[in-house]
Amino acid sequence: MTDIQSREDIETLIQAFYSKAMKDEVIGHFFTKIVALNLEEHLPKMYDFWEMMLFDSNSYKGNPMQTHLDLNKKSPLKKVHFDAWIHLFNETVDDLFEGQNAENAKTRALSMATIIQIKTHQ
Repeated sequence: MTDIQSREDIETLIQAFYSKAMKDEVIGHFFTKIVALNLEEHLPKMYDFWEMMLFDSNSYKGNPMQTHLDLNKKSPLKKVHFDAWIHLFNETVDDLFEGQNAENAKTRALSMATIIQIKTHQ
């Protein structure tokens, strides 16, 4: 396996993650029922976000905190949801990649989940 090295690698990771997440018993309903994501619109935003997180690009335009605060109003985000998200994300990274950027992706995902969890429970 190789490390996450390009936007194409990010696209592979994010597509694999969403394929799992949307079917997941614990968090799938957030993507399919609570928000009913249009993946053609959503995935490019996630590619931009992770490209910014891993490669310091300026491509992402958005406010992930506000998005999750709004989601929390529709359906409360609980610790079990964050735990499932982190587990699936880490599992997907580990299935596809290894190296410093892969580890960095997992660290940043945990940091984001922690911050969002704190902010949604204030």
